[in-house]
Parts: sequence; structure tokens; C-alpha cells
Amino acid sequence: MDKSLMLPIGVESFAEIRKKGFYYVDKTRLIEQLLNQSGKVSLFTRPRRFGKTLNMSMLKSFFEQGTDKSLFDGLHISKRTDLCDQYMGKYPVVLISLKDVSAPTFDEAIKRIAMVIGRELDRFSFLENSPNLVQKERERYKILTRENNGLYVMDKMLLISSLKTISELLYKHFGQKVIILIDEYDVPLDKAFQNGYYQEMV
Repeated sequence: MDKSLMLPIGVESFAEIRKKGFYYVDKTRLIEQLLNQSGKVSLFTRPRRFGKTLNMSMLKSFFEQGTDKSLFDGLHISKRTDLCDQYMGKYPVVLISLKDVSAPTFDEAIKRIAMVIGRELDRFSFLENSPNLVQKERERYKILTRENNGLYVMDKMLLISSLKTISELLYKHFGQKVIILIDEYDVPLDKAFQNGYYQEMV
């Protein structure tokens, strides 16, 4: 009987790879390395196809509250029970990917960024009724996720402050600092340079 594993071609979700039994090269040592560093910010600049997106998904699966801890069974990080006990499943996590923010104009790019962030913020709809937030804060969340004809209604100033705002709200709700993961962060700038609106995007 053939017991070879399937290759996860085009699969960027760590949870999907682990749950469906795809072949996976264990990169969970990265979690250990990050936790042993003291910096508040980490920047990964690696070549294309290096696995950055999958690693982002792995980090989300490890840190996010309510995670399925069995995803890490048999992997390197599971041997570090001290780190798993202290960090696994303990944080609110925001994960956005800017890979699809490829637009011919600045205004169109802003709409696409608003769509990316709005969809991620929709995951936190429990904030609308959070007992740990005052009414004004619950309203701030509703404003962030307001839609009109299927598009998120965010002007530039609201968009600029959106990640800071959601971090503050999640922190107050959970009483725990928020981990923010941004994938393909350079795509909007690259496309802006190609289409002549680089200074606006900066």
C-alpha cells in the first residue's frame, strides 16, 4: 500500500496541510527562534517561494486563542512544552495579506486595502457585544466594518488607524497583547511604483 504523502501544491494554510495529511517540512523551530528574540517587530525578507506565507499561517495557528493544539503534534515545537504552555493559543492574532492589492490607481488601491482589512476585522464580530468594551468602543468596531454595496466604507484616515484601533479593542477584550502578521507588505508599494502613484502610497 502506498503511504506517500501528497505534496501541498498551492496550499498556503498550515492548518489545512496538517489536517489533510499533506507533506510538511517542519519549520516550527522558527517559533522557538522568534520567542527567544527580544524585539517587538520581526521582518522576513526572503526570496519568492521561500514559504513566508505558510510560515505566517503557522504562526497564526500557534499563537491564536482557541487554536487546535493537535496541529503541532510531532513537530519540533511540541518538544518545547515550556514554550507551548506559555504561548500556544494565548493571543489574539490579526493576519492580513496585501498580495491582491494590485491596482492601476491610488483610489482603487485604497479600496482593495480596505477590503483586505475589513474582511479580517469581520472575524472579530464578537467585539460588537463585548462586555469588556464600553459602548463607544463597540461603536468604533462597527464603524471599522461598515459596508455599502458590498464594499467596506473606510476613508484614508480610518484605514490608516484601522490596525491600531483593532489592536486596542482586542487588547481590551482579551486583556492580552495582539500579534499582527502582515504578508506581502511590499506589493502595494511595488504596484504603486509601476503605475505612477508611489508617493501617494508611501
